[in-house]
This record gives sequence, C-alpha cells and structure tokens, in this order.
Amino acid sequence: MRTLVGDGSYAWPDGPWLRVNMVATVDGSAQGPDGLTGSINNEVDRELFQQLRRSADVVLVGGGTARAEGYRPASVPIVVVSRSGVLPPTLAGADGVSVVPGGGAEELRATVADLHAAGRQHVLCEGGPALLHDLLAAGLVDELCTTTVPRLLGGHAGRMLAGPGVDAPLTLASLVEHEGTLLARWRVGRPAGAASRH
Repeated sequence: MRTLVGDGSYAWPDGPWLRVNMVATVDGSAQGPDGLTGSINNEVDRELFQQLRRSADVVLVGGGTARAEGYRPASVPIVVVSRSGVLPPTLAGADGVSVVPGGGAEELRATVADLHAAGRQHVLCEGGPALLHDLLAAGLVDELCTTTVPRLLGGHAGRMLAGPGVDAPLTLASLVEHEGTLLARWRVGRPAGAASRH
C-alpha cells in the first residue's frame, strides 16, 4: 500500500484544523462482535491510523474509547476527554498524556482553543462515537476520515456516531480504494445552530 500521508493525500492544511478518524464495516458497524473497533480493523486501516497519528500535533480521544481500546502512551501527545476526569490505567502517570473535562460544547471549544493556542494546530480525534457527536454538535470538526472495511456484521453494534440527532453536511475531498477497503476524506460543514469553529 502506498504511504497516504507521505504523498500528500492526507496533508494537513495551514492553520488550526481538527480531523477525526473513524472506521466502520459496509453495513455501518463501528465495532466488532467484542464491542471494540480493533476487531474490525484491517491492515489498510491500521497503516492509515498510524500515518495519521504520526502526522498530528496531538491526539484527542474520549475516555471510554481510551479505556476500552487499551490506549497506551504514543510518540504524539494524547489528550483524553473524560467526564470523570480520571485517566485509564494504561495512560495514568505517563508523559505526554493529559485529561480534560468533557460533557459540553463550551468545554470542548475551550479544549480545542487551548490546544491551538499552545501551537498544536493539527488535532486528530480518534473517537469514540459520543465524542465525535459532541465535536460535531459544537461545530468543531473540519474533516472526517472514514475507513470502510469490506465486511458485513449485522447485529446491534454501535455506529460511528452516537448521541442525539445532528445533521452535519459532508463534501467528499478524496476517495481511495485498496483491496476492497475504502478510505475517504470528507470536509465537514457546520450543523445548523452550531457556533463558528475558529
């Protein structure tokens, strides 16, 4: 597989930018039978995940996702959004890891603004579905990267977006196919009623 970030396909624009990276099956499941995204990842998605992470200034992730997926310290700083204010055991006490309060649009706007002010212009959110919803509702998402893996699961697994209804318009920026896996980049418009992003 070609290096998607390295060839400019996923280059960050100048200035503040919040990119979200999510994975789902063809029938919309964002989780495998075990309730984790890790069980639906394939080689293509894992490679893109690592490339996007290496190119970011900071990773933003929900506390539930960090806990369930067993997040560990990485070469890029990690900021955990948590209503409890408690870091998962796998991240507690690690360098380059911090926790911020979740639960509202104002808190998220302040967190993103603080990251940008600290020089971390390129913010990569890795989910989960509830945090993606809250970021969209707050009008903070600039770009959504989706990996669609060639599988059907059925059942009652969660989707990549969880929470009350939100209607965010998308514009396709790029689409790559590799061995049946679809890698899409979407520009995200502001949902009705959301405040300006920046």
